[in-house]
Amino acid sequence: MVKIQSVTTNSHGERCGILGGDILVSVNGNPINDVLDYRFHIMNKQLNIVVNRNGQDIAFSIQKPEYSDIGLEFATYLMDEKKRCRNNCIFCFIDQNPKGMRETIYFKDDDERLSFLMGNYVTLTNLKESDIQRIIQMRISPINVSVHTTNPNLRVQMLRNRFAGDCLRYIKMLDNAGINLNLQFVLCRGINDGAELERSLTDISALENLQSVALVPSGLTGHREGLYPLTPFDGASAKSVIEIANRFGESNLKSKGMRLIYPSDEFFLLSNTPIPQEDYYEGYPQLENGVGMIRNDTEEFTECLENSPKIEYNREVTVATGESAFGFITEMAALAEKAYPNIKVNVRAIRNDFFGGSVTVTGLVTGGDIIKQLKGTALGETLLIPDVMLRAEGDLFLDNVSLQELEQELSIKVTVTERGGYALCQAILGI
Repeated sequence: MVKIQSVTTNSHGERCGILGGDILVSVNGNPINDVLDYRFHIMNKQLNIVVNRNGQDIAFSIQKPEYSDIGLEFATYLMDEKKRCRNNCIFCFIDQNPKGMRETIYFKDDDERLSFLMGNYVTLTNLKESDIQRIIQMRISPINVSVHTTNPNLRVQMLRNRFAGDCLRYIKMLDNAGINLNLQFVLCRGINDGAELERSLTDISALENLQSVALVPSGLTGHREGLYPLTPFDGASAKSVIEIANRFGESNLKSKGMRLIYPSDEFFLLSNTPIPQEDYYEGYPQLENGVGMIRNDTEEFTECLENSPKIEYNREVTVATGESAFGFITEMAALAEKAYPNIKVNVRAIRNDFFGGSVTVTGLVTGGDIIKQLKGTALGETLLIPDVMLRAEGDLFLDNVSLQELEQELSIKVTVTERGGYALCQAILGI
């Protein structure tokens, strides 16, 4: 049962008499506990809805077009609280955050509903077999799963959850039921790479409904006091991951017609291996995991330059980026300057002093580090930063520095660019 916060004006719900404050009990005889129950059961044309009002159950009947909404609003998107992660993973990035950040940053979620609705990855350790059956019944697909290893004992050790090995069987249950699967492996050097990675890729390659697999390195900050000792990947170990991934990918190409397994861009950068061509990424199914982002952005940037008006742009801008993307952004800047000689693009790699360790990705650059490293330097007419540096609301960096503070401290207009090569190109050209 879930409390209805409000009812949209002139909606099916309002017209039949449902009120804000009512408790939604059931739809067509099915109990409603969260957003998945609700969204699944209101899709029918004929709805019999029961609400509880002041302790009394009241029934309503609604006839509507299939799939259309009925206008009920709830206090939260999920209609209840996010599920908190029950794991204590040896590589958990949240455990490596410095003290004094926003409270929400320290919350660990592991919620299968967010996997379907928002694309989040889940470990399945929060689920019971009845939850898996609900996913199958509702045909929720795809499901995004953080696997890390298919070795049950090793998974228990890595997630530090005694159920982590047993729930691997849920992956097979989902596959057998025709649920598409996107998988993620956070690799820890010397732990689940090498022979263990080969075992895992052998196991998952047998899945009938495998859509994609991302291999990403564990992110290690400078705040790991008292945590499990982990070693960052170097050039040789990163190259080994690529070689294993490509061997299995080539085998999948022959047997299934698709590569399916992709190392993240970080492995290519660490090993100084050229970024693959666009066809390697098969439509970029793992772009959100940093797989193929450099290639995708390069293609977009080049296309944008080719299609931009051939006029004389005359401006100087600065692009702030993480250390790992510095080489790529510098190449894009050079292309822009070659196409438009009156444009000057300064690219500044921001060292991550806030997190420290081996953190070099752009999305974890903080406002304080930008200020410290760029204050007093010539930046041109605007400073370009990507939106991944900011929280979802687009106003604060991870260290709580605001965009307004950044502009005041650097005495420059800051332009936030959306992700992708098109957006970067247009921001550089000022169009």
